[in-house]
Amino acid sequence: MAASRVAAGIFISRVLGLVRESVFAHYFGNGALADAWRAGLRIPNVVQNLLGEGSLSASFIPVYARLLEEGREREAARVAGAVLGLLAVAAGAIAAAGVWGAPLLTRIAIGFTGERADILVSLLPILFPMTAVLVVSAWALGILNSHRRFFVSYVAPALWNVAIITAVVGAASRGLMGVDLLLAMAWGALAGGALQLLFQLPFAARHLRHVVPSLGRRVAHVGEVVRNFVPIVAARGAVNLSALLDVALASLLAQGALGIMGYAHTLYVLPISVFGLSIAAAELPELSRDTVAGQEAVRGRADAAVRKVLFWLIPSAAGYIVFGDEVTAFLRILPSGEFGAGDATAVGLVLGVFALGLPASGTSRVLSSTFFALGDTRTPARIAYARIAVSAVIGFALMYPLDRLTAGGFGMGAAGLAAGATAGAWLELRLLAGKARDRLPGLTFGRRRLGRYLLAAAVASLVGLVPALLLPPVHPLLSAAATLLPFGVTYLAVTEAMGVSPVRLRTLLRRVRGGGGAGDAGD
Repeated sequence: MAASRVAAGIFISRVLGLVRESVFAHYFGNGALADAWRAGLRIPNVVQNLLGEGSLSASFIPVYARLLEEGREREAARVAGAVLGLLAVAAGAIAAAGVWGAPLLTRIAIGFTGERADILVSLLPILFPMTAVLVVSAWALGILNSHRRFFVSYVAPALWNVAIITAVVGAASRGLMGVDLLLAMAWGALAGGALQLLFQLPFAARHLRHVVPSLGRRVAHVGEVVRNFVPIVAARGAVNLSALLDVALASLLAQGALGIMGYAHTLYVLPISVFGLSIAAAELPELSRDTVAGQEAVRGRADAAVRKVLFWLIPSAAGYIVFGDEVTAFLRILPSGEFGAGDATAVGLVLGVFALGLPASGTSRVLSSTFFALGDTRTPARIAYARIAVSAVIGFALMYPLDRLTAGGFGMGAAGLAAGATAGAWLELRLLAGKARDRLPGLTFGRRRLGRYLLAAAVASLVGLVPALLLPPVHPLLSAAATLLPFGVTYLAVTEAMGVSPVRLRTLLRRVRGGGGAGDAGD
């Protein structure tokens, strides 16, 4: 139920994210403005990655949730207040430094010159404060998740998307174009961050009666949070290093490479967020509580979470690889505009390469949450740096050779960087799985069901290919619906017939067919 609430909240937010991307594609296409925007989001995202949701989930939630479970509400409140104070000061200081150092930070995009560099300098002073606000919003998310209020915290980012969409459409209706329109979008993103935080506060308020912001490093248990936080920041540093390397390397390629990667990455993280992140986020507080019950409870919950993630991410990967053109139709909801069929083809190919790593990335999220719940934040951090090294080496080796190949009129150097990310994702999973077996002997990682998931995805792909190949030229959204719906329904039906669907899904399908019964025990 918790994972369903997280997934529902994330799904709403991500659907609006697709609308946001469609609006962006319509007005900005895949040129200098798109490249500058992608770099402008990635560079200040350092603050959010270092201090935001992932770091707090690993360091703060296990301590806070354990205190709540032990009935020590006042101690939990003092910890929450101290973490809020420390977090706000750190995020504010880093954001201020980012605003001041915007011209210097622009050099991260080493290939940017002229117009792209100038646009990026103007974006960073707006987007750095946005990320500071989003960090504080992540604190509210941690409070709500620990009290099992999952839907509110994960639907809140929908307001960020709504604010951006409103800002762009409103500014365009007043005649703004080009750089001015992009700056309006940035101000909309800053306003959206504030709305995201304000939306969560009334729901969190009932749990904050004894919370007083402080800088109290001496508050009991805050030291534990900080000790956990340091290696997590190191791990998130790996994420930041990866993101900044992507910006630096893609900026060296032909114009449009960063834009292509941005569109593809937005689609790539959709299933990871809806399924991988939702399950990992919902399970972390429960895994933290299960450590009291013992190793067997943690192993059982981790195994079940991995099975659920693979159930959803294997068909997602297959759909992205086989039906790239249909998936990118969601970027062309609005007619005409700056984003055409060639742009969609290029994005679809890069997305297909990214998709090869989907199951690995989602499973790694669950395993990392398991380590965090066990109090081990160092193992995922060390492995994250190994992943980054492999991703960078392979990406750099492939990007220039592939940039000589074109798709939709664009060089495919971005596909080389995506291939590096995919190789790194599988390395990370392999290393995490080995360490997890050492800590929790008997983990199966869904091996018994993996073959059936793959078979069902293959059958569903063949069914989806029939309308894809036979349909005459129609609107991209109609083509997507005619292809992706049969694909999805077939996968659910085949896994149901094999007996490997989640329990609630099997029950729902039986009711639709007019059957009854509560269903078999399963995931």
